[in-house]
Amino acid sequence: MRRQQQGFTLIELMIVVAIIGILASVSIPLYSDYSSRTKAAAAVSELAAVKTAVSLCFSETDKLEDCKAGAYGIPLTLKTDNISSYKVEADGIIEVSTSATGADGTALAMTMTPSKSAGATHVAWKTEGTICNSDRGIKLGSGGCAAAAKP
Repeated sequence: MRRQQQGFTLIELMIVVAIIGILASVSIPLYSDYSSRTKAAAAVSELAAVKTAVSLCFSETDKLEDCKAGAYGIPLTLKTDNISSYKVEADGIIEVSTSATGADGTALAMTMTPSKSAGATHVAWKTEGTICNSDRGIKLGSGGCAAAAKP
């Protein structure tokens, strides 16, 4: 008489657990990077109104020295889920700390500096700081982050 198999063997279960462990060890860091990039992009997006206010101030006064928080419609404070600290210095320079984090867990920060060339009709923004990070922040060459130098 032949005996039918009743369930899985211990080896089969151990193989399944090992496969799940391998998949988790690959997917969790990727999800963490994705989540941080999303928060960084959202922080940049949330600053669009502030950048517009600084640009309007610059257009009205024709100088950046007067463009600071509290003047010309530039908000004194800005607190969102993606922006933990914010200030606008004289010269319209925006400094922000975000909820996006680096691989070591520290908050990614950025400094956005406005500039306007002679005869130009728009304000150009340069973004610098730890947020310019292709793995966990804004990709180089987008969002005002300078592109990496070509060798």
